[in-house]
Amino acid sequence: MKQGDFTELAKSYINRPAYSLQIINAMLKYMDYDKQKDFKIADVGAGTGKLTKVLLDMGLNVPFAVEPNDQMREEGIIYTNGKPIKWLKGTGEVTNLESNSVNWLTMASSFHWTDPAKSLPEFARVLKPGGYFTAIWNPRNIGASQLHTEIEDIIYQIVPSIQRVSSGSKSHTKNWDEILISTGHFKDVILMEVDHTEVMSIERYMGAWRSVNDIRAQAGEEKFNLILQKIEDKIKHLKEISVPYKMRSWTAQRVG
Repeated sequence: MKQGDFTELAKSYINRPAYSLQIINAMLKYMDYDKQKDFKIADVGAGTGKLTKVLLDMGLNVPFAVEPNDQMREEGIIYTNGKPIKWLKGTGEVTNLESNSVNWLTMASSFHWTDPAKSLPEFARVLKPGGYFTAIWNPRNIGASQLHTEIEDIIYQIVPSIQRVSSGSKSHTKNWDEILISTGHFKDVILMEVDHTEVMSIERYMGAWRSVNDIRAQAGEEKFNLILQKIEDKIKHLKEISVPYKMRSWTAQRVG
């Protein structure tokens, strides 16, 4: 499996956590959503629609979701079936969205796969004047759980050289506040974070692990399967698992 290729993982993405309404509502309040007419949202790098569906279920106007991977996009179409949304093939660098078309552009657990030197100008093009871009991640809050600390130790015992790609956790995050203003297209970056817990069945929990790309790509199939086996052994006595998350979002406003 190649790093960044989610073709084989699309079916497992349904097991991943959703995004906290608390942090979404805080972002909407910050953007004065209630004071804006015809407020439109585009979810880019939408994957299978985990954030997209949350936004739609809140009654927000999300006319477009953009996803480059065919299998992920097809799962997203199924997941948001019946909702007023159009799925497009595109990337962060080339969204295929019209200029000045949306008020808010989001990327959920996917901005770290883009080239900011190309994606940020593209987002500025797509956004209406004064519009906002938000990059959001929902990493596990490992330090808040002894179980998840021990599982993290298992991963590094099997693959000591592992380099995590997701940039939502403090131990792996980049300086997104600096990156978001680096091209001159955005300003006034604000960081929001919230604790969120999801209770999962063992089946769903293991399904979420099977959707992980960066560990699998670096470890190889044999070691990744060993990691999964050891995680299963550690949780086999449990009926369900409380998984703590520390959701973080960086929001910046378009310049001009």
